Amino acid sequence: MIEVTQLTRIFRTYKKQPGFWGGVKGLFRREFEETAAAKDISFSIREGEFVGFLGPNGAGKTTTLKMLSGLIYPTSGTARVAGFDPTRRENAYRRIFALVMGQKNQLWWDLPAIESFHLLRAIYGLPADQFKTTLDELVALLGVEKKLNVMVRELSLGERMKMELIAALLHRPRVLFLDEPTIGLDVVSQKAVRQFLRDYNRRYRVTILLTSHYMADIKELCERVIVIHKGRKIYDGALDRLETAGGARKKIITFVPAGTFPDGWQSRYGTTDRGEDGKYTLRVPGENVVAVSQEVLSAGPVVDITIEDVPLEDVIAELFSAQ
Repeated sequence: MIEVTQLTRIFRTYKKQPGFWGGVKGLFRREFEETAAAKDISFSIREGEFVGFLGPNGAGKTTTLKMLSGLIYPTSGTARVAGFDPTRRENAYRRIFALVMGQKNQLWWDLPAIESFHLLRAIYGLPADQFKTTLDELVALLGVEKKLNVMVRELSLGERMKMELIAALLHRPRVLFLDEPTIGLDVVSQKAVRQFLRDYNRRYRVTILLTSHYMADIKELCERVIVIHKGRKIYDGALDRLETAGGARKKIITFVPAGTFPDGWQSRYGTTDRGEDGKYTLRVPGENVVAVSQEVLSAGPVVDITIEDVPLEDVIAELFSAQ
Protein backbone atom coordinates (compact mmCIF):
# COMPACT_ATOMS: atom_id res chain seq x y z
CA MET A 1 0.00 0.00 0.00
CA ILE A 2 2.86 2.40 0.84
CA GLU A 3 6.25 2.15 -0.85
CA VAL A 4 8.97 4.68 0.06
CA THR A 5 12.42 4.60 -1.57
CA GLN A 6 15.36 6.82 -0.58
CA LEU A 7 13.00 9.65 0.37
CA THR A 8 14.90 12.84 1.22
CA ARG A 9 13.80 16.36 2.10
CA ILE A 10 16.36 19.13 2.65
CA PHE A 11 15.30 22.54 3.97
CA ARG A 12 17.44 25.58 3.15
CA THR A 13 17.21 28.32 5.78
CA TYR A 14 18.71 31.80 5.90
CA LYS A 15 21.11 32.49 8.78
CA LYS A 16 20.68 36.12 9.78
CA GLN A 17 23.54 37.77 11.63
CA PRO A 18 22.53 39.49 14.89
CA GLY A 19 22.01 43.24 15.14
CA PHE A 20 21.35 46.05 12.66
CA TRP A 21 24.59 45.68 10.75
CA GLY A 22 24.03 41.99 10.52
CA GLY A 23 20.77 42.72 8.69
CA VAL A 24 22.55 45.16 6.38
CA LYS A 25 25.24 42.61 5.53
CA GLY A 26 22.50 40.13 4.74
CA LEU A 27 21.27 42.40 1.96
CA PHE A 28 24.50 41.85 0.04
CA ARG A 29 25.70 38.46 1.18
CA ARG A 30 23.52 35.79 2.65
CA GLU A 31 24.51 32.63 4.43
CA PHE A 32 22.26 29.60 4.22
CA GLU A 33 22.12 26.40 6.20
CA GLU A 34 20.82 23.10 4.85
CA THR A 35 19.01 20.71 7.17
CA ALA A 36 18.02 17.19 6.14
CA ALA A 37 14.62 16.66 7.77
CA ALA A 38 14.44 13.25 6.10
CA LYS A 39 17.37 11.48 4.52
CA ASP A 40 17.29 8.32 2.41
CA ILE A 41 14.28 6.85 4.19
CA SER A 42 12.96 3.60 2.71
CA PHE A 43 10.16 1.33 3.91
CA SER A 44 7.06 -0.48 2.68
CA ILE A 45 3.73 -1.02 4.42
CA ARG A 46 1.16 -3.65 3.46
CA GLU A 47 -2.57 -3.02 3.24
CA GLY A 48 -4.26 -3.10 6.63
CA GLU A 49 -1.07 -2.67 8.68
CA PHE A 50 -1.06 -0.38 11.71
CA VAL A 51 2.50 0.94 11.94
CA GLY A 52 4.04 3.20 14.56
CA PHE A 53 6.36 5.94 13.33
CA LEU A 54 8.68 6.98 16.15
CA GLY A 55 11.43 9.51 16.71
CA PRO A 56 12.37 12.50 18.86
CA ASN A 57 11.23 16.04 18.08
CA GLY A 58 12.77 17.17 14.81
CA ALA A 59 13.52 13.64 13.62
CA GLY A 60 11.49 14.10 10.41
CA LYS A 61 8.27 12.23 11.21
CA THR A 62 5.83 15.01 10.30
CA THR A 63 7.92 15.94 7.24
CA THR A 64 7.65 12.37 5.98
CA LEU A 65 3.87 12.31 6.50
CA LYS A 66 3.55 15.61 4.64
CA MET A 67 5.54 14.22 1.72
CA LEU A 68 3.32 11.12 1.63
CA SER A 69 0.28 13.43 1.67
CA GLY A 70 1.59 15.61 -1.16
CA LEU A 71 1.76 18.74 1.02
CA ILE A 72 5.47 19.18 0.39
CA TYR A 73 7.74 17.84 -2.34
CA PRO A 74 10.71 15.59 -1.61
CA THR A 75 14.17 16.80 -2.57
CA SER A 76 14.93 13.34 -3.93
CA GLY A 77 13.60 9.81 -3.74
CA THR A 78 10.18 8.41 -4.54
CA ALA A 79 6.99 7.48 -2.74
CA ARG A 80 3.95 5.51 -3.91
CA VAL A 81 0.73 5.24 -1.95
CA ALA A 82 -1.87 2.82 -3.30
CA GLY A 83 -0.13 3.15 -6.67
CA PHE A 84 -0.30 6.96 -6.68
CA ASP A 85 2.56 9.45 -6.71
CA PRO A 86 1.72 11.96 -3.92
CA THR A 87 3.67 14.75 -5.62
CA ARG A 88 1.16 14.82 -8.50
CA ARG A 89 -1.69 15.63 -6.09
CA GLU A 90 -4.29 13.89 -8.22
CA ASN A 91 -7.92 14.16 -7.12
CA ALA A 92 -8.20 10.39 -7.25
CA TYR A 93 -5.39 10.14 -4.71
CA ARG A 94 -6.90 12.75 -2.40
CA ARG A 95 -10.02 10.60 -2.18
CA ILE A 96 -8.21 7.55 -0.80
CA PHE A 97 -6.16 9.02 2.06
CA ALA A 98 -6.62 11.29 5.08
CA LEU A 99 -4.20 13.19 7.31
CA VAL A 100 -5.04 14.02 10.93
CA MET A 101 -2.66 16.29 12.84
CA GLY A 102 -3.15 16.62 16.57
CA GLN A 103 -1.93 20.22 16.57
CA LYS A 104 -3.85 21.51 13.53
CA ASN A 105 -7.60 21.82 12.95
CA GLN A 106 -9.49 21.11 9.75
CA LEU A 107 -12.91 22.00 11.18
CA TRP A 108 -14.36 25.51 11.07
CA TRP A 109 -13.73 27.00 14.52
CA ASP A 110 -16.92 29.10 14.73
CA LEU A 111 -19.33 26.54 13.27
CA PRO A 112 -20.81 23.35 14.69
CA ALA A 113 -18.94 20.24 13.55
CA ILE A 114 -21.97 18.99 11.61
CA GLU A 115 -21.68 22.03 9.30
CA SER A 116 -18.07 21.14 8.47
CA PHE A 117 -19.14 17.55 7.84
CA HIS A 118 -21.73 18.70 5.28
CA LEU A 119 -19.08 20.88 3.63
CA LEU A 120 -16.77 17.87 3.35
CA ARG A 121 -19.59 15.84 1.89
CA ALA A 122 -19.90 18.44 -0.89
CA ILE A 123 -16.13 18.58 -1.44
CA TYR A 124 -15.86 14.79 -1.83
CA GLY A 125 -19.16 14.49 -3.72
CA LEU A 126 -20.50 11.85 -1.35
CA PRO A 127 -24.03 10.50 -1.97
CA ALA A 128 -26.48 11.53 0.74
CA ASP A 129 -27.27 7.98 1.85
CA GLN A 130 -23.59 6.98 2.03
CA PHE A 131 -22.76 10.16 3.96
CA LYS A 132 -25.53 9.57 6.50
CA THR A 133 -24.61 5.91 7.02
CA THR A 134 -20.94 6.69 7.53
CA LEU A 135 -21.59 9.68 9.77
CA ASP A 136 -24.05 7.80 11.98
CA GLU A 137 -21.60 4.92 12.39
CA LEU A 138 -18.64 7.14 13.27
CA VAL A 139 -20.67 9.30 15.66
CA ALA A 140 -21.94 6.20 17.47
CA LEU A 141 -18.48 4.65 17.69
CA LEU A 142 -17.01 7.81 19.21
CA GLY A 143 -20.04 8.67 21.35
CA VAL A 144 -20.44 12.30 20.28
CA GLU A 145 -24.11 12.30 19.27
CA LYS A 146 -24.95 15.21 21.58
CA LYS A 147 -22.03 17.39 20.45
CA LEU A 148 -22.66 17.65 16.71
CA ASN A 149 -24.44 21.00 16.96
CA VAL A 150 -22.00 22.58 19.42
CA MET A 151 -19.56 25.22 18.14
CA VAL A 152 -16.16 23.59 17.61
CA ARG A 153 -14.45 26.27 19.73
CA GLU A 154 -16.69 25.27 22.65
CA LEU A 155 -15.75 21.59 22.53
CA SER A 156 -13.19 20.07 24.86
CA LEU A 157 -9.86 18.98 23.35
CA GLY A 158 -10.91 15.31 23.43
CA GLU A 159 -14.28 16.02 21.79
CA ARG A 160 -12.57 18.14 19.14
CA MET A 161 -10.15 15.33 18.28
CA LYS A 162 -13.04 12.89 17.91
CA MET A 163 -14.69 15.32 15.48
CA GLU A 164 -11.40 15.60 13.57
CA LEU A 165 -11.32 11.82 13.19
CA ILE A 166 -14.89 11.79 11.90
CA ALA A 167 -14.05 14.50 9.37
CA ALA A 168 -11.04 12.51 8.17
CA LEU A 169 -12.98 9.26 7.76
CA LEU A 170 -16.21 10.49 6.15
CA HIS A 171 -14.97 9.58 2.66
CA ARG A 172 -13.81 6.10 3.78
CA PRO A 173 -10.08 6.51 3.05
CA ARG A 174 -7.91 3.45 2.46
CA VAL A 175 -4.86 5.10 4.04
CA LEU A 176 -4.80 7.15 7.24
CA PHE A 177 -1.86 9.27 8.40
CA LEU A 178 -2.06 10.21 12.08
CA ASP A 179 0.34 12.79 13.51
CA GLU A 180 0.06 12.68 17.32
CA PRO A 181 -3.74 12.37 17.46
CA THR A 182 -3.81 11.99 21.27
CA ILE A 183 -1.54 14.92 22.16
CA GLY A 184 -2.87 16.84 25.13
CA LEU A 185 -5.80 14.50 25.74
CA ASP A 186 -6.70 13.21 29.19
CA VAL A 187 -6.38 9.51 30.01
CA VAL A 188 -10.06 8.76 29.33
CA SER A 189 -10.04 10.50 25.93
CA GLN A 190 -6.78 8.81 24.95
CA LYS A 191 -8.25 5.41 25.74
CA ALA A 192 -11.42 6.18 23.74
CA VAL A 193 -9.45 7.32 20.69
CA ARG A 194 -7.15 4.28 20.86
CA GLN A 195 -10.11 1.91 21.13
CA PHE A 196 -11.79 3.55 18.15
CA LEU A 197 -8.67 3.39 15.97
CA ARG A 198 -8.06 -0.26 16.87
CA ASP A 199 -11.64 -1.27 16.03
CA TYR A 200 -11.74 0.80 12.85
CA ASN A 201 -8.48 -0.67 11.58
CA ARG A 202 -9.65 -4.23 12.18
CA ARG A 203 -13.10 -3.65 10.69
CA TYR A 204 -12.07 -1.93 7.46
CA ARG A 205 -8.40 -2.92 7.09
CA VAL A 206 -7.37 0.71 6.70
CA THR A 207 -3.61 1.17 6.42
CA ILE A 208 -2.54 3.46 9.27
CA LEU A 209 0.79 5.20 9.90
CA LEU A 210 0.84 6.69 13.41
CA THR A 211 3.28 9.08 15.06
CA SER A 212 3.01 9.57 18.81
CA HIS A 213 5.16 10.45 21.81
CA TYR A 214 2.80 8.46 24.05
CA MET A 215 4.23 4.95 24.23
CA ALA A 216 0.84 3.65 25.40
CA ASP A 217 -0.51 4.49 21.93
CA ILE A 218 2.23 2.51 20.24
CA LYS A 219 2.08 -0.51 22.57
CA GLU A 220 -1.69 -0.86 22.33
CA LEU A 221 -2.10 -0.23 18.60
CA CYS A 222 1.05 -1.21 16.68
CA GLU A 223 2.74 -4.54 16.14
CA ARG A 224 5.40 -2.95 13.94
CA VAL A 225 7.35 0.27 14.40
CA ILE A 226 9.64 2.39 12.26
CA VAL A 227 12.11 4.52 14.22
CA ILE A 228 13.91 7.49 12.68
CA HIS A 229 16.55 9.73 14.20
CA LYS A 230 18.11 12.85 12.66
CA GLY A 231 16.21 12.16 9.47
CA ARG A 232 17.47 8.59 9.08
CA LYS A 233 15.73 5.27 9.67
CA ILE A 234 17.44 3.35 12.47
CA TYR A 235 14.94 0.55 13.09
CA ASP A 236 12.10 -1.14 11.23
CA GLY A 237 10.53 -4.25 12.67
CA ALA A 238 8.28 -5.84 15.25
CA LEU A 239 7.58 -3.87 18.40
CA ASP A 240 8.41 -6.84 20.64
CA ARG A 241 11.91 -7.01 19.10
CA LEU A 242 12.63 -3.33 19.59
CA GLU A 243 13.85 -4.06 23.12
CA THR A 244 16.86 -5.92 21.70
CA ALA A 245 17.60 -3.43 18.91
CA GLY A 246 20.25 -1.63 20.95
CA GLY A 247 21.72 -4.74 22.54
CA ALA A 248 20.71 -7.51 24.91
CA ARG A 249 17.22 -7.51 26.40
CA LYS A 250 17.27 -6.19 29.94
CA LYS A 251 15.04 -6.49 32.99
CA ILE A 252 14.51 -4.26 35.98
CA ILE A 253 14.51 -5.92 39.41
CA THR A 254 13.42 -3.87 42.41
CA PHE A 255 13.35 -5.06 46.00
CA VAL A 256 12.91 -3.69 49.52
CA PRO A 257 15.17 -5.28 52.14
CA ALA A 258 13.72 -6.40 55.45
CA GLY A 259 15.80 -5.10 58.33
CA THR A 260 19.56 -5.17 57.85
CA PHE A 261 21.16 -5.68 54.46
CA PRO A 262 24.89 -5.67 53.62
CA ASP A 263 26.18 -2.10 53.24
CA GLY A 264 27.24 -1.24 49.72
CA TRP A 265 25.74 -4.43 48.29
CA GLN A 266 26.08 -4.65 44.49
CA SER A 267 24.94 -7.27 42.02
CA ARG A 268 27.59 -9.02 39.94
CA TYR A 269 25.40 -9.06 36.82
CA GLY A 270 24.29 -5.46 36.24
CA THR A 271 23.95 -1.95 37.66
CA THR A 272 22.66 -1.46 41.19
CA ASP A 273 21.11 1.72 42.57
CA ARG A 274 19.79 2.31 46.07
CA GLY A 275 17.18 5.02 46.67
CA GLU A 276 16.84 7.20 49.74
CA ASP A 277 13.88 5.06 50.83
CA GLY A 278 16.16 2.00 50.93
CA LYS A 279 14.71 0.40 47.79
CA TYR A 280 17.21 -1.28 45.44
CA THR A 281 16.85 -1.07 41.64
CA LEU A 282 18.85 -3.37 39.38
CA ARG A 283 19.13 -3.33 35.58
CA VAL A 284 20.35 -6.74 34.46
CA PRO A 285 20.45 -8.84 31.27
CA GLY A 286 17.31 -10.94 30.85
CA GLU A 287 19.20 -14.24 30.93
CA ASN A 288 20.57 -13.43 34.39
CA VAL A 289 17.23 -12.78 36.12
CA VAL A 290 17.17 -16.12 37.97
CA ALA A 291 20.79 -15.80 39.10
CA VAL A 292 20.26 -12.22 40.31
CA SER A 293 17.08 -13.19 42.20
CA GLN A 294 18.97 -15.94 43.97
CA GLU A 295 21.81 -13.53 44.67
CA VAL A 296 19.41 -11.03 46.28
CA LEU A 297 17.61 -13.58 48.43
CA SER A 298 20.86 -15.11 49.66
CA ALA A 299 22.20 -11.68 50.67
CA GLY A 300 19.43 -11.09 53.20
CA PRO A 301 15.66 -11.08 53.82
CA VAL A 302 13.46 -8.89 51.61
CA VAL A 303 9.95 -7.52 52.07
CA ASP A 304 9.07 -7.37 48.38
CA ILE A 305 10.71 -8.09 45.02
CA THR A 306 9.42 -7.33 41.51
CA ILE A 307 10.73 -8.13 38.03
CA GLU A 308 9.61 -6.12 34.99
CA ASP A 309 10.64 -5.16 31.48
CA VAL A 310 12.56 -1.98 30.82
CA PRO A 311 10.01 0.73 29.83
CA LEU A 312 9.74 1.20 26.07
CA GLU A 313 10.56 4.91 26.48
CA ASP A 314 13.94 3.99 28.01
CA VAL A 315 14.65 1.45 25.25
CA ILE A 316 14.03 4.04 22.54
CA ALA A 317 16.02 6.73 24.37
CA GLU A 318 18.96 4.31 24.63
CA LEU A 319 18.62 3.52 20.93
CA PHE A 320 18.79 7.25 20.08
CA SER A 321 21.84 7.84 22.27
CA ALA A 322 23.68 5.00 20.53
CA GLN A 323 23.36 6.67 17.13
